[in-house]
Amino acid sequence: MEGNKFTFNSIDEYIQQFPPDVQEKLNALRKVIKETAPDAEEKISYQMPTFALRGNLVHFAAYKNHTGFYPTSSGIAAFR
Repeated sequence: MEGNKFTFNSIDEYIQQFPPDVQEKLNALRKVIKETAPDAEEKISYQMPTFALRGNLVHFAAYKNHTGFYPTSSGIAAFR
């Protein structure tokens, strides 16, 4: 299996690689996460946008035909 060819240093950098319509959706998801977990820190983990609060809270990523949202167990509790 071939590894990821890109390395991202920030969520902004990750989002900027996509077309404007996808960027809009990713920024909307980012906004909801920030509003719901305002103390969470933004970072890149597993080459995906990640929000952390005492450990990873949620990850999200864009793909060709969908956007993935990957909460951890603490993320599920926070967004309940």
